[in-house]
Amino acid sequence: MERNGAAMLLKDREQVADRLLAASAKHSYDPETELDWEAPLETGLWFLPEQLVSLYGTPLWQRMSEEQRIELSRHEAASLASAGVWFEVILMQLLTRHIYDLDPRTSHVSYALTEMADECRHSRMFARMVTKLGTPYYRPGNVTRFLGRVLKTTATTPGAFTATLLVEEILDRFQRQTFPDPTVQPLVRGITRIHVVEEARHVRYAREELRRQMATCPAWERQLTRTVSGEASVVVARALVSPAVYASVGLDVSTAVRQARESEHRRETMRWSAEKLTEFLEEIGIIHSALDRAAWRRSGLLTR
Repeated sequence: MERNGAAMLLKDREQVADRLLAASAKHSYDPETELDWEAPLETGLWFLPEQLVSLYGTPLWQRMSEEQRIELSRHEAASLASAGVWFEVILMQLLTRHIYDLDPRTSHVSYALTEMADECRHSRMFARMVTKLGTPYYRPGNVTRFLGRVLKTTATTPGAFTATLLVEEILDRFQRQTFPDPTVQPLVRGITRIHVVEEARHVRYAREELRRQMATCPAWERQLTRTVSGEASVVVARALVSPAVYASVGLDVSTAVRQARESEHRRETMRWSAEKLTEFLEEIGIIHSALDRAAWRRSGLLTR
C-alpha cells in the first residue's frame, strides 16, 4: 500500500527535468561577476543573523561582548561555507554515480549535469568566501571525512538523494533567513541569495527522484535507506559548526560545545531547519519506525 500510494504521486521524470532546465537557463548566476569581492567587509555587521549563531542565548553568550558575538558569527559562517564545500563535492560524486548507466540524451541526465555545473560554482564561491572572511578552512574531522567517503562510495540511489536533501534543505532554511537580513554583511547576503535561488531547483530534482526511487526500489533498499539516513543526519548536524570556531574566538571549546548542545534555542533552531525535510521523509516512508525516529532525534533534527 505504501508503495502504491507513493507511485500515484510520481511526476513524469522528463517533464520535471525540462522545467528545471528552463529555470536554469533563466536564473543561473556566476558568483565571480555577480558579487563584489573587492568591497571591504563592513564594521558592525553580522556574518549570520544573530539568532542563528550556535551560542545565542546561552550563559556564554550573555558574557560575550557585541564584538565577540559578531566575531563568532564570522567564524561560524566560514564553518558553514567550509562544510558546504565538503557537501557539494560529495553531492557531485553521488550525481555522477546516479547518471553513470543512464542515457545522456535524456533531460533527466542533462539536468544532473547542469546541477553539477551549479555545484562547481557553489564550491568555488564558498571557498572564496572563506578566504574573504580571513578565517581558517574548517575541515570536517577525520571520522566525519571517513564517513563521507564511505557514503559517496557505497550509497544506493535513494540513499544518495536522501543525503543530498539532508544537506541542501537545512542550509537552505538557514540561508533564507540570511539573505534578506539587513544586519548581515552584503557579501554574505549576496552569496546566500545565489545559493537559495539555484538550490531550489536542486531540491526539486532530488525530491522528485527520491519519491520515485522509494516507490520503485526493492524492500531491502528502502530499509537500508532508512537506516543510513538516520545515521547520516547525526553526522551532518554535527558537521555544520566546527568546535574549532570556539577556540578561534578565545572560548573554552568543551564549555562552548556543551552549552550549544544543551541550548533550547539551538535545539529548536536545528529542528526548525529540518522540519520541511523531515515531513517529506515521513511522507515517503524514510522516517518510518520508532528506530528511525530515534536516530533522527539523536541528531537534534527531530524532536517527536
